Amino acid sequence: MPTHPLLNLVFNSLQVSSSFDLAVEILVELVSRHEGLPQVLLCRVPFLRDMLLLPALTGGDEKVIAGLASLMSEIGQAAPSLILEASAGARALTDALMSCVAFPCEDWDIADSTLQFWSSLAGYILGLDVDGTNKRNVEGMFFSVFSALLDALLLRAQVDESTLNGESGTFDLPDGLVQFRRNLVELLVDICQLLQPATFVQKLFLGGWFSSNVAIPWKEVEIKLFALNVVSEVVLQGGQTIDFSMIMQLVTVLSSWPSDELKGFMCIVYRSVADVIGSYSKWISTLQTNARPSLLFLAAGISEPLSSNACASALRKFCEDISAVIYEPSNLDILMWIGEALEKKCLPLEDEEEVVSAISLVLRSVSNKELQNNLLYRLLSSSYEAIGKLIEDDSNHSLRQNPAAYTQILNFATRGLHRMGIIFSHLAMPLLCEASTDNPIIAIIRVFWPMLDKLFRTEHMENSSLSAAACRALSLAIQSSGQHFEMLLPKILDCLSTNFLSFQSHECYIRTASIVIEEFGHKEECGPLFISTFERFTQASSVMALNSSYVCDQEPDLVEAYTNFASTFVRGSHKEVLAASGALLEISFQKAAICCTAMHRGAALAAMSYLSCFLEVGLASLLESMTFSPEGSFGATTIHVISRSGEGLVSNIVYALLGVSAMSRVHKCATILQQLAAICCLCERTTWKTILCWEFLHSWLQAGVQALPADYLKQGEAETLVPVWLKALAGAASDYLESKSSNGGKSDYGRMQGIGGRVLKQVIREFADGHRNIPNLT
Repeated sequence: MPTHPLLNLVFNSLQVSSSFDLAVEILVELVSRHEGLPQVLLCRVPFLRDMLLLPALTGGDEKVIAGLASLMSEIGQAAPSLILEASAGARALTDALMSCVAFPCEDWDIADSTLQFWSSLAGYILGLDVDGTNKRNVEGMFFSVFSALLDALLLRAQVDESTLNGESGTFDLPDGLVQFRRNLVELLVDICQLLQPATFVQKLFLGGWFSSNVAIPWKEVEIKLFALNVVSEVVLQGGQTIDFSMIMQLVTVLSSWPSDELKGFMCIVYRSVADVIGSYSKWISTLQTNARPSLLFLAAGISEPLSSNACASALRKFCEDISAVIYEPSNLDILMWIGEALEKKCLPLEDEEEVVSAISLVLRSVSNKELQNNLLYRLLSSSYEAIGKLIEDDSNHSLRQNPAAYTQILNFATRGLHRMGIIFSHLAMPLLCEASTDNPIIAIIRVFWPMLDKLFRTEHMENSSLSAAACRALSLAIQSSGQHFEMLLPKILDCLSTNFLSFQSHECYIRTASIVIEEFGHKEECGPLFISTFERFTQASSVMALNSSYVCDQEPDLVEAYTNFASTFVRGSHKEVLAASGALLEISFQKAAICCTAMHRGAALAAMSYLSCFLEVGLASLLESMTFSPEGSFGATTIHVISRSGEGLVSNIVYALLGVSAMSRVHKCATILQQLAAICCLCERTTWKTILCWEFLHSWLQAGVQALPADYLKQGEAETLVPVWLKALAGAASDYLESKSSNGGKSDYGRMQGIGGRVLKQVIREFADGHRNIPNLT
């Protein structure tokens, strides 16, 4: 191919305007297909540069520049080892592509098209498998290339004058520039590694940004801050401390500007400084003099929409890394000023979470308990006030007479509960025996629970956002200090179940009850309380209405919440508690079997997880008693539930394996069938075989297949499918029981067991794969 006469024809066509694009396209394709061609074309790059590229750069011919940039990038990518030889062609290629990077045009496509070449070359050098001396020689040879490339990239990635002079307070970078910078990140990291972090940062700071005679070059500052931020991980790993005095100078300058002048492009600069403070907080916070100005800078930026996210995130990182200097009264005052102002700022919830997390990280380590409690109360006082207003309004309904005011106070209360939850998640709870009355989390609970108890009993809880925030706060409080809620469990579960019955679209009450059982399920004395709660949820009209896949698809969040609660109940409760819950378990089992046919993936998989969990725990109970499970035991309960619900389970599992969504359910369906087969097989050896045995499974499978419409199955499939599945189920059941017996009955929940299990999974996968394109399942 390198000597083929057509190659010269195509190459010469580059010099003809009408055939240029086609010639580039052909050469790019040939380079990717023929190994020896890059070396031949590399020798011709000096000609391309001098005769085509340089005139195009002078004349601003973007079509020619873009085409040659694409072609030369492809040549360099195809043979990076040739570039390292630093031949005349290689030097011409890097020089030419450097010119393409620096070429100014309205968009960034030309420069962007070269990035893959530079990244592959940098990666090739960094990955060289040669001895240290030779590798350093190669890196040294290309040091000047990548140093110049860095300058060119930073220049090209700067904003243009129209962006710089934008006066709009909501202005952001052009989409094309944002994408170019996104593609630039990996290359900047590679260049930082090649030049070494200290040198890279020195180049960014070279010459300084401040002069009494010259205005600050904000375009240059902003792009260098961007570069400094994206290479932070490499710089920090390098371990060499960097002088960040120039960053602190920027902090001082920007903090002195009136807020009405920080708009347009200057908001982007502000955001970039905040990003750098967050990324390098470990080093910036080491100097005591940096703490106060940094905190004030971030506090001011949190109020501005364009910089709020960056400043909130940076504040959290800064408070994570800050030294003891943060606990000085003046710095604590700044943090409290930020926290107390949240009520008026109405930040996006994710930004507010960052801010409250930052403050909580500091307050949890304040050694003076009295001071700590006072600061936490100050932080939460506006939340208490907003919730208190809702509670007071429940009797006189005065707020509801003004919809705008009512919506506002609802929002304040919701945010207040959200903040409480964040604080609970960050405060450490001492052991019950070590708890003292001045412990901050106990102090908060003393205010929190009575207030929440009253709020739960108000009509305001019909608001879904308020309910979700209240449940989240309670869940986090229980998870952080569960033992201190034990005496309150009857009230808590009564509130949760009562409110769910009142507002059945708010599944958050069921999710919070799951948290309660996770924390206290091991306490057998709480069993009757948990059973009562389970019963109230199960008897709710919305749960009882889950009688078809259509209804399940209309209420996927409810299905997930209810089946996850049932899983938590089965997994966390004592066997005696489960044995006493037979009727509830049977209803929930039947509901889950129906829900596993839902088209909604999350709902179906949550239902299957519960079915598998029930079978797993039930089988473990049966194995413990081996040949005898007395009436009233959980093993007996398991057998009764399966014997009465098995036919519906098998029928629904078969149905769940039909259609385009079936492949994601193969593993869970196979696991459920393997567990079910194992239980049926085990019962063959016991006195329970008259109630549940292998023949039952055979008949259920037969009925499930026969219940399918004829056009769902291939011709003759109904007759062959059952024997094939039964054989696979027998092998899978045997392997499952052998595995459970050999490892002492330890749970391996959710995994296929042995060769038989894998064969069963393969059989089920083939069935699902062969029945993707079936008639409408509805």
